[in-house]
Parts: sequence; structure tokens; C-alpha cells
Amino acid sequence: MQKPDPAAATAVVYERTGGPDVLQLVEKPLLAPGPGEVRVRVHRSGVNPTDWKARQGGADSRPVTPAQVPNQDGAGVVDAVGAGVEVALLGLRVWIWEAAYKRSEGTAQQFAIVPARQLVMLPDSASFDLGASLGIPFITAHRCLTVTEEGPRRLGPGTMAGRVVLVAGGAGAVGNAAIQLARWSDATVLATVSSPAKAQLAAAAGADHVINYRQQDVITEVGRISPRGVDTIVEVSAAANAEIDAAVVAPLGSVAIYANNGGDEFTLPIRPLMAPNARWQFVLVYTAPARAKGQAIDDISAAILDGAVAVGESVGAPLHHFSLADTAAAHQAVQDSVTGKVLIDVVESS
Repeated sequence: MQKPDPAAATAVVYERTGGPDVLQLVEKPLLAPGPGEVRVRVHRSGVNPTDWKARQGGADSRPVTPAQVPNQDGAGVVDAVGAGVEVALLGLRVWIWEAAYKRSEGTAQQFAIVPARQLVMLPDSASFDLGASLGIPFITAHRCLTVTEEGPRRLGPGTMAGRVVLVAGGAGAVGNAAIQLARWSDATVLATVSSPAKAQLAAAAGADHVINYRQQDVITEVGRISPRGVDTIVEVSAAANAEIDAAVVAPLGSVAIYANNGGDEFTLPIRPLMAPNARWQFVLVYTAPARAKGQAIDDISAAILDGAVAVGESVGAPLHHFSLADTAAAHQAVQDSVTGKVLIDVVESS
């Protein structure tokens, strides 16, 4: 059983689902980590669409018990360890993934209790900004890039050589991560965007070809660049893009759908997709196979050490910083689809 520390710490919580106004800044007891757990002094908390959607809940506001600390992703320093956890972890820099899935301890707080298995070492060469930007976007992107029939199952230099990847919504967080990981793996990367400004962001992330779908015909442009089609499509809006995806997917290719932007339903032509043995794969990071998530974490860690992934304007992911007290504004920014990465500076000087 977790025991409270005599001290208290600042946290953001919500006790009912609803809009950003349900988020409250509170003082809560500082808990000691239980068996298999660690306590992390959070420096950065990352905000993703999944965080505001969980907070929003359904059409009706409902009570949340115990009070929920939001946000899945974060980065910080191990402050305490529970029974069965190596003491050597104390003081190490880490990034956190899935902190709040089926748990009340998210990362929008000064100290987060996290299962040790959901921590990953963050090298000194990587910033806390990067660490807090990895979890949901990069694990999702890795899964999307590794579900194609002929692989690869792992990412890294050379693993996607000769393969073509199309990233729909190349200026989004998962799109940006997918471009960086695919480029690191030596794929030819195409990205679709909705504006010249977003085209610049996708190019900065590493896309070889950027298609503005408001000004260009995507099917025509993809056919010009890769006449045989696209091996892997990372899809954010299947309802809007199903016809395009069906037209450009290559033999034994896949369409990995990780979001329902633009609607929940779409239709596909059956016979034209049977001959190429095309695959439509739905992706939700929380319920993805444990093996796949483990491989993603290993590969993302390797990419960090290679200096192959980053965050910020230089790689097409502008940063938007908020204080812990302004977590509601941070959630609103993500809900309003701000371009770039939203971070909460729990420790402002880090």
C-alpha cells in the first residue's frame, strides 16, 4: 500500500469530466512508490489529443473517482523507488509513457507515481522537451510503420530501404514522428498537408515529397512519384482519404489508421483491394500488443542515441510551453488543433 509522505506537492486534477475548466490546481499528499513503482520528479508533461478527449468524456459530465491527474507523457528524474525496483534508478533522467491509462496518476503534477516498466532512460543528449514528446506520438507512429505484410517489424537504418511511406497529415504530432522514424529507417517519405506553412513543417521533419491536398491531386502526385504505389500509409483521416488510400496502396501494402479525424465511417471497394492483398490496420497505442510496444520503445531509444529524432521548429514540431497553473490553456490549445507540440513546464528552469 502506498503511504503518504509528510510533504505535499502541486498537481492538476479533475473530479468530473468536461471542458478544460474542470481542471483544478491542488496540493495533494506526496505518496511513496509501492512495489514495482517509482516516483518521478516531473520536469515536462506532454499534452496529446487523447488527454483532452479522456478529460472531456461523453456528452454528459460524470464524476471521476479518484480524482484524475491528466496526461500520459512526461519526462523527469527518478526521485524514489519502491520495493523490487533497482535503487540504481535514483537520480536518472527518464521519459514516461502511458502514465494515466487506467490509472489516476498522470504527469500534470510535480511528482508522479509510475510503474517502473513505463519508464525509459533519457540520455543526457536529449532534452526533457523531447522526452515528454515521445510516448503517444512516437509509439503510435512506430506501430503504424511496422504493420505492413512484408515488414519491417523493427525500425532503424536500412530497415525500410526501397519502401515508400505516405504520411497523411504530415504536420501533426504522429505524422511528424512517423516522418522522422521512416526517414531514419531509409524509406522514401511522402506527406500530405493542407497549407504551404504545414508543407514547410513536413519537409523540416524529413519528408522527401510534400503534397498539398488542397491544391494538388494526391492520387496523381503519388502515381508520379511512385508508380507502383505506397507500401505503408499512416492515416489520420480514413473517412476523408479512403478513396485515395485504396487507389495508391501498393501490392501487400497497408493502411494504418490511428485516428478518426473527419468521421467514424468509410467505405472501400472490395474486389480492387483483393488482388494486391491490401491490409487496413487499426491502431490504438493503449491496446497494441505488448511485444509491439516493447519493440517501439527499443527502437525509439536507439533513434534518440543516433540523434535521429528531435522536437522543435527545426524538425517541423514547434513547441508551445505552458506553466502547470495553465494546464487548462494547454489542453485547450491541443483541443483547438494547434500545430506543434504542447508541453507543460512543471520545472520551468529545466
